[in-house]
Amino acid sequence: MNLRNILMGAIVLVTTVAPAGLTLAEDKSILVQSTTSTQNSGLYGYLLPLFKADSGITVNVVAVGTGQAIKNAQNCDADVLLVHAKPAEEKFVADGYGVKRFDLMYNDFVIVGPASDPAGIAGGKDAAAALKTIAANKALFASRGDNSGTHKAEKALWKTAGLDPTGASGGWYRETGSGMGATLNAGVGMGAYVLTDRATWISFKNKGDFEIAVEGDKALFNQYGVILVNKDKCPTVKVELGQQFIDWLLSPKGQDAIRGFRVDGQQLFFPNAKP
Repeated sequence: MNLRNILMGAIVLVTTVAPAGLTLAEDKSILVQSTTSTQNSGLYGYLLPLFKADSGITVNVVAVGTGQAIKNAQNCDADVLLVHAKPAEEKFVADGYGVKRFDLMYNDFVIVGPASDPAGIAGGKDAAAALKTIAANKALFASRGDNSGTHKAEKALWKTAGLDPTGASGGWYRETGSGMGATLNAGVGMGAYVLTDRATWISFKNKGDFEIAVEGDKALFNQYGVILVNKDKCPTVKVELGQQFIDWLLSPKGQDAIRGFRVDGQQLFFPNAKP
């Protein structure tokens, strides 16, 4: 039984014991398959109450790696998809699973590492060159290894560097198969460099002596997109409610809300929806 069926079963149970007059038609909720950074950073905790106040719609979020979020949406366990791997998102739409993809906001990736900087990459602005140096020095590197948006970005950087680190898996290259927070915890614990999105890094509490080593490379740009799941593929999609959420995110009010979200005074996401 997929997640959609479980949620619908729960709704039916509620209506069974609810006062007369409450029907499924009054269930104003949607399911969003999402990348983890938007959840872990606290963005949803800030945005969703604002949206609900405007619309009366409850947004339930499943936060997983982008690859898994896309698979879940293809299994019809979503009304809306919000992730950060543009080529995969465009394929999702081209394959008929999504109606249309919209740019929503962006930030960037950074490479973080211990203050001792064993590979000597601190202060660099060329991410691929930094990875080459890490590999040459066999300095520990912790990868998510989970086909998430961050992992896809990391693999693209290794490709640019002309290297395939998976041959060193279990040696200096450690694949956690976990989310961003767990991978950062592992990296800090073992003194390994980590590629992370900046929003998660700013919100991360267990930094230890870790610092940003590499930032500012154009290749570290991190775009987020939002897509309504196609009812032609998934008849259970709540088209009107899902579209209301997307429209709100893309609207001046939603974009201003994204712009206004800060942690420790730092802006985590930068809205860039096209009018």
